[in-house]
Amino acid sequence: MAEDPKHIHYSDDDLFNPETHHEESDVNVRALIWFFVIFVVVSAITHFALTGLYKGMSRLEKARGGETLTQMSRAADANVPKDQPLLQPFPRTTSAGEGIIAPYRNTPVTDLYDMRKAEKEALTSYGWVDQQKGVVRMPIAEAKKVIVQRGLPVQAKTTPVAPTAQPTTGGRP
Repeated sequence: MAEDPKHIHYSDDDLFNPETHHEESDVNVRALIWFFVIFVVVSAITHFALTGLYKGMSRLEKARGGETLTQMSRAADANVPKDQPLLQPFPRTTSAGEGIIAPYRNTPVTDLYDMRKAEKEALTSYGWVDQQKGVVRMPIAEAKKVIVQRGLPVQAKTTPVAPTAQPTTGGRP
């Protein structure tokens, strides 16, 4: 009867192997340091080379002159905004210099509230969309009820046209 390998007990003398030794180091530290040094040096050289390349190309573009890249003419005051930035709760001056306009009562938060209120009113009330053409709007809930009562509009059924057979000449298409 063979013994189960899980249940074999060894003595300490059986576990000694003279060919196996303790490893001194798993990592070659000298190679790792050289890699790090070379990496830093190559990175620095690349950085300075790219900086020099950028400055050289920038000088070439400046020396090339003020050629425009498009056919469209550029306005003289294109870099300067015509009006001050529109900061809503603050007073502002008019572009013609006529005077100071009172501050807006609205802030972005109240603007959003007003917009949502107008949208909700448009979705929940009756009103004209285009009075000349006779187009009106109605509340969504009412529109759903009308669709359920009347049914969805159906297009007139068309009779399918049967494909016509093409004459063949001698078995070739």
